[in-house]
Amino acid sequence: MYTQELTNYFAQVKIGQTYRVLVAESEELSRKMLDVALSEEGYEVITVTSGRTTIECLTSLETNSEKPAFDLVILDLMLSDINGLNICRLLREQGILVPILMLSSKNSETDCVLGLEVGADDYLTKPFGMRELVARCRALLRRQWLMKLPPIQVLVYKDITLIPQECRVLLRGQEVNLAPKEFCLLELFISHTQRVWTRQQILNKIWGEDFFGDTKTVDVHIRWLREKLEVDPSRPEYIVTVRGFGYRFG
Repeated sequence: MYTQELTNYFAQVKIGQTYRVLVAESEELSRKMLDVALSEEGYEVITVTSGRTTIECLTSLETNSEKPAFDLVILDLMLSDINGLNICRLLREQGILVPILMLSSKNSETDCVLGLEVGADDYLTKPFGMRELVARCRALLRRQWLMKLPPIQVLVYKDITLIPQECRVLLRGQEVNLAPKEFCLLELFISHTQRVWTRQQILNKIWGEDFFGDTKTVDVHIRWLREKLEVDPSRPEYIVTVRGFGYRFG
């Protein structure tokens, strides 16, 4: 699903375009190494050294812009003025949901669990390799992007499942290949079960009001659709003919 969107996304993440990363690290050497590694990936990197500045960067810009101030925060647990755990807790309490990768020299399971419980999305123990850090950044950005995707709409009637966003139809779990007009016709029917449609109404909906063809076009497509969906097309269970009116689904 979302094949083209995912392709575009992974291309972006690979080169790091458009992503802003806030690095909150008090150790100068670590801060410079993070800056270089992430910048080489193409990320826009902002570095700060204190917890107070971290909070100011995130809260002031978050509240004054529709777009999040940063796409990712790399937060050292042991900042000089405010503990990273307290910063993380404060941000979550204020509804700031930017992904947070917490860095710490504390490697016990308890420390890791505590960091995750206060709202961090990932926890990385020092010392670490830069390749691993970059990979974790990509994973967090990917997860955040996928969460923003609209939910997939699924239309179900008995043994038929129609997925509009994927242009797929399943019949008893098996995929059915439909022509574009057949797919649109089924989507119309399954979205309005039990409704009776005249042939002219179907033409207007599927072919458009400017279509000047014969209404027999509808009958032909109905026949094709029945052959692909019905157990016995001569005695249809899904697409029923309503004599004198048109067709009903269900």
